[in-house]
Amino acid sequence: MQPATADSVLGDFDNARFTHRGVTTTFRREDQNFIVHTAGEDGRMADFPVRYVFGVEPLQQLLLPLSRGRLQAFDIAWDSRPAAVGGQRWFHLNPEEVGDHSDPLHWTGPYMNWNTQCAECHSTDLEKRYDPDSRTYDSRYAEVDVACEACHGPGAQHIAQVRGESDRELPHVGFPVDLSQRGNWAFADGEPVARRQSELAHPGQVDTCGRCHARRGTLGDYHHGQPLLDTHRLSLPRPPLYHFDGQIRDEVYVYGSFLQSRMHREGVVCSNCHEPHSLELRAEGNGVCAQCHRPERYDTPQHHHHPVTSSGAACANCHMPETTYMVVDPRRDHSLRIPRPDLSVVMGTPNACNQCHREQSPEWALQALRDWGQAPEGTADHPARALQQLAAGNRSVVPGLLDLAQGDSEAPIQRAAILEALGEAGVAAEPLTPLLRHDDPILRLGAVQNAASLPPRERYALLRERIADPVASVRLATAEALADIPLAALPDTEAQALETLFREYRKTYRDHTDMPGVQLQLAIFLSQRGNRVAAEAAYRAALASNPQLLAGWLNLANLLRAEGREADARDALEQALELAPDSGQALHAMGLLEVRAGNRKSALDYLRRAAEQEDTGTRHRYVYAVALHDSGAEKQALQQLRALNSAAPGQEEILLALVSYSERAGEAAAALTYARELQSWFPDNPDYRQLVRRLQRLTGE
Repeated sequence: MQPATADSVLGDFDNARFTHRGVTTTFRREDQNFIVHTAGEDGRMADFPVRYVFGVEPLQQLLLPLSRGRLQAFDIAWDSRPAAVGGQRWFHLNPEEVGDHSDPLHWTGPYMNWNTQCAECHSTDLEKRYDPDSRTYDSRYAEVDVACEACHGPGAQHIAQVRGESDRELPHVGFPVDLSQRGNWAFADGEPVARRQSELAHPGQVDTCGRCHARRGTLGDYHHGQPLLDTHRLSLPRPPLYHFDGQIRDEVYVYGSFLQSRMHREGVVCSNCHEPHSLELRAEGNGVCAQCHRPERYDTPQHHHHPVTSSGAACANCHMPETTYMVVDPRRDHSLRIPRPDLSVVMGTPNACNQCHREQSPEWALQALRDWGQAPEGTADHPARALQQLAAGNRSVVPGLLDLAQGDSEAPIQRAAILEALGEAGVAAEPLTPLLRHDDPILRLGAVQNAASLPPRERYALLRERIADPVASVRLATAEALADIPLAALPDTEAQALETLFREYRKTYRDHTDMPGVQLQLAIFLSQRGNRVAAEAAYRAALASNPQLLAGWLNLANLLRAEGREADARDALEQALELAPDSGQALHAMGLLEVRAGNRKSALDYLRRAAEQEDTGTRHRYVYAVALHDSGAEKQALQQLRALNSAAPGQEEILLALVSYSERAGEAAAALTYARELQSWFPDNPDYRQLVRRLQRLTGE
C-alpha cells in the first residue's frame, strides 16, 4: 500500500478509458493528482481522487475515498505484467459477477471496503475504529505498509536493546515473537528425505504468517505470539471454499492448505521455503525442494516421468498446482499433495495432471499413472469420497469418518473439518472429551462444533469447560453452541460464566457488523437466545448492506414465521425467490408456507421443485415424499423414499416413513425389511426392536 504518486502509480492515467456493463470509466491526471471518473454508490458519474495504490505485480488496485471514512478498492485494476503476456491494460476484477452500483460486489459495496477487508494485512498496527451506531470509520495505522512490527510485534524494547539502553538482555532481540524457527535439517545415511534435527517447539511462525495468509475473520485485537485462533476465526478446508479433498477452490490463500500437508506435520515452516524479507524462494526452481528431498532420487525422469527441461519436471507443477484468482494472479495450492486423477474420475475434483494436459481426460491421466506403475490406491475409501457421500446424506460412511476424526492419520485441520461436517449432519463423535481437551486449539474447535448437534443437557455438560477456553475461537464457538441454553436453568455461578461469554460474543461480533456475514451470524445468535426483536433488526441490517444475502432472507422468514407473521414471512421468501428462483432452500420454505396456508397444489409444486434442486442432504426430497403421500400419491411417495434410501442409507426419518407407508400399503414384508434396516442402524433403540417383533408377528415369521 502506497500513497498515490507519480512514482507509485503504474496505470495509464492519460485519459485512458475502460467500459464495463455500459459504464465508461476514465482515468486522468490533474497536476499531481490521479482522478477516476466513474459511477459512484448512487450510480451517478463523478470524480474520485486516488488516495493510495494497492499492490505492484501482477496487478495494482486503486483505493478511492467514500463517505463515512471509507476507503474502497476499485474493481477496475491495472494489469502490470508485460504487454507481451497480455499486461499493461485496465481490466475488471469480476467481469461476470458484478453488476451496477446496487450490487454489493460493486466497488462501492461492503466487500470492496479497505477498512475491514484489506487494511489489517496491508498496513501495520491497524485500528479499524468502526462505530456500529453511525456506521462510520476512523481507521488508523502506525505505518501505511507492512513493516517490521506487523510480524515481529511492538519494537520499542528492540530499539532500546540495540541502542544499549536496556539494562538486560531480552529474548528475541527485544521483540515479543520468536520467528527464527527454520531449524536444522539433515539427511540420515541412505534416507531420501531430510529430517528436522529438533522438534518444532511451537507454531508461532506459521501462525504469524497465517494471520494474513489465511481465509479467516477477525475476532479482536491481534496478540503477537498467540495462536492464530485466538484472534481470528479460521475457515476449515470444506466446500464451498475447498474441494472435498481439501484442494483450494475459492481464494483461501495458503494457511488452510499448508496445515493439511505432510510437510507441516514434519515440522516445515514458511521460512524453510520462503525468505520473508526479500519475498524470494530460498532457491531457484526445484532447488527449494532439494533442500530436503535428494535430487538424485526425486529430480529425475524416473520420478517425475517428464523431460528434464519441461514444465512437468517442476516439483511445484505436480504437487502445488496453480489456480488463478483476480483474473491474472495465479496462486499455488500449499497442501503439497500427490495428484489423484482417480478422484477426478469418481468425484470431479481437479488434479495437477489435467491442469497441464487440459486437452486430455482424467481417465487418460489415470491410465498414464498406471502405465508408470504409479496407480493410486484407496480410491473407494478415500476421506474425500466419504465426506462427499456424507454431504449427500449417506450415513454408511459415518463410522469411517469418526475413526479419522478421532485417530491421528489425518492432519489436525482435516480432523477438525471432519468433526464439523459430522456435527452438521447430526452425528456427534463418541467420546468427545479427549478432543475437547486436546492441546491443539483447532481440534478443540472442531470438537465444539461437532458437539453442537447434541441435545441441550448433554451438550452443556460436555462444553461447560470450554466456556473459559484460553483461545477466543474456541470460546466463541462454544457461545454459539450454547446459545439456546436458558441461563435460569443453571446454578448462579455457571449462569454468570455463560452470560460473561455471551457478552464477549456480542461485543466481538458487534465490532465487525460492517460485514453482512458477521451481522447475519450475530442475528442467528440473538435468535437462539430468544431475543427476536434484536435478531430481526440484525437480519434487516445485514440485508440492507447486502440485499443478495440469501441466507438472510431465509432466516428472517423463519423468524417471522415463528412469530406468527405469515404475511411478512411470505414477503421475505418472495424476496429470496426473486433473488434465487432455483434455490432449493427458498422453494422448500415457500412450500411449507403454502402447506400452512392450506394451498396444497401450490405447496406440492414448490416442494417438488425444491426436491429436484437438492444435491446435498435429503431433507427436501424426504418432505416432498411425505407431501406426495399426504396428497394421495402413495405409490409415488414409496418410490421416492426407496430411491432416497438407496442413495442415502441410514437416514432415520426416511426408514421410519418407509416402514409406516409400506405397512399401510399392505406390504408388511417390505415394512419388516425396512424395520430391520432401521434396527441395524440404531441398535440401542428399544422402540425399533419392538417394531421388528411386531412386524414379525404380523408377517408370521
